[in-house]
Amino acid sequence: MELAITFGQLNPRAWHEAGLAADALGFESVWLPEHLVFPLEMRGQLVPGEEHAPVPPSMPIYEPTAYLAWLAAQTTRIRLGTFVYLLGIRHPFVGARAFATLDVLSGGRAEVGVGAGWLVTEWEAVGLDPSTRGRRLDEAIAVCRRLWTEDVVEHHGAFFDFAPVMFEPKPIQAPHPPIVVGGESRRALRRAAELGDGWIGMAHTPESVVPQLALLRQLEAAAGRADRPVVSTVMAPPGTDVTPELAGEYAAAGVDRLIVVPWTSSRDAVAGMERFAAQHELNGGQ
Repeated sequence: MELAITFGQLNPRAWHEAGLAADALGFESVWLPEHLVFPLEMRGQLVPGEEHAPVPPSMPIYEPTAYLAWLAAQTTRIRLGTFVYLLGIRHPFVGARAFATLDVLSGGRAEVGVGAGWLVTEWEAVGLDPSTRGRRLDEAIAVCRRLWTEDVVEHHGAFFDFAPVMFEPKPIQAPHPPIVVGGESRRALRRAAELGDGWIGMAHTPESVVPQLALLRQLEAAAGRADRPVVSTVMAPPGTDVTPELAGEYAAAGVDRLIVVPWTSSRDAVAGMERFAAQHELNGGQ
């Protein structure tokens, strides 16, 4: 099982130092959260059944692939992902170009974490019907995959329509960077099973993730993809002491990549990562 960190549990001022440390210490990947804009009125459910805004609208937002490309230039091995990028709120040309550029500049280290988005008013702010966000994402994924792999692409869909175009450069990773679908709903899991190379969930214990993974495998089988199961990624609840024994429980439950938060405050992030790397004998940990 791979071990990763997220910038979502850090003050943005700590991202750079933490990203460099994660690369040096042997963490497999780092994941950056994403929004296009925060309306003052926030409506939507981040977790099904939970109606509230998890962050204030004054929270700084960075364009994720630009930030990750900057980090890529200063690192050598760590994979760089989004948790998650609102692909459907943009034209596929924009999303495909952003991640192709990141993949090329990073030497093939991009992870395309995408989701339909929970913040209803964010979609309203850009003039899009939030009830279409799942279908727009499905179509955007299909278009991006074609742009990354085909010489000439023409598309006439429900949300995106264009005459033949060419798209260069292609990403380094073949056939394209992994598409990792986020979300906890049945629809999100079905999207991961049918369209994704991976699934990324929210915070889970080894016990709470079992039903989600069982449903994911069931949906894969229904989609005819049981022979190529998607990579499963979840986050340990912040504040959890992820010992090697607990990490083993996640692996036994079927988790392929575990995002950990081995710190209690941003100022202690690097020290916490160093302790974690040593405890888990990561490559680079002391």
